[in-house]
Amino acid sequence: MSTKILLSHGGGGEETQSLIKNLFFKHFSNDILLRLEDAAVLTMQSEKIAFTTDSFTVSPLFFKGGNIGKLAIAGTVNDLSMMGARPKYLTCAFMIEEGFEYDKLEEIVISMRDEMVKSSVKIVAGDTKVVPKGGVDGIFINTAGVGEVLKEGISAHALRQGDAIIVTNEVGNHGACILATREELELQSELKTDCASLWKSVEALIDAGIEIHALRDATRGGMSAVLNEWAQTSNVGIHVKEADIPVANEVKGICELLGFEPYEFANEGTMLIALPQCEVVKALEVLKRFEETAKSALIGNVDDRFEGKVVLETPWGSERFLEPPKGELLPRIC
Repeated sequence: MSTKILLSHGGGGEETQSLIKNLFFKHFSNDILLRLEDAAVLTMQSEKIAFTTDSFTVSPLFFKGGNIGKLAIAGTVNDLSMMGARPKYLTCAFMIEEGFEYDKLEEIVISMRDEMVKSSVKIVAGDTKVVPKGGVDGIFINTAGVGEVLKEGISAHALRQGDAIIVTNEVGNHGACILATREELELQSELKTDCASLWKSVEALIDAGIEIHALRDATRGGMSAVLNEWAQTSNVGIHVKEADIPVANEVKGICELLGFEPYEFANEGTMLIALPQCEVVKALEVLKRFEETAKSALIGNVDDRFEGKVVLETPWGSERFLEPPKGELLPRIC
């Protein structure tokens, strides 16, 4: 195998077959994929399925705690999980720039394999394209995912007066990590992306019989985007306390240095949950069993005094609107 990806690796001939068999089949092997059919035939037991698709163009491709491959798997698994669906099957398409290093591609593929194990999801179909140098920036990845819906009714339309709002991790870690790497900021810290698959935590909430009204992974636009979307979609007001929102000191420092707000920074392994107040204690007990959600915290509630708006209470007792993000805060974050 060449040490770099050549145009011939995307030509459909011997080199393509070698790349597929020696790299992708080696790490993504499963009975469905290895049948080598034009389309995967899937078995689903649920009457309802969730279906999603996403594309990943993050820059840089490698960052502390992850890379574009881990991000692609976790992001797609999380989109399914947020609908109460057990992730089952993925498709994956690679768009690779001519000259991309084979070792880097394998590192990305291995990280994808390792992340899939965490939720028992499988890649069952895929595609590889190689474009001339400059056609893409290293590598882009497109994924689609299918999952079995285990709990119906989870929706951005389902928030109710008095619901509690929980966040499952520190906010802004992924955005701050990408920004620090991109700008070559030297941080005296262990700040890394929060990129992680969240299905095990969601499954545990479902198995515990907890009533969940809404779930959302706070990716582009961060916590602020999710809360504002919920407020507008469900025609409710949301009140959150700034003192209760977990934010790493490193993220606060980057935001103060560059003039950003951590609530608008992207996350890739952090979700927001809306559920009845009576479920909060039990939900937090469940969430704190998992490394990915061990820092879960109650941060606010649905309050119809502010219909369609999100209000942030500062540590000094004053209040301000938490506006939805505007413009392009940080391009190519995922």
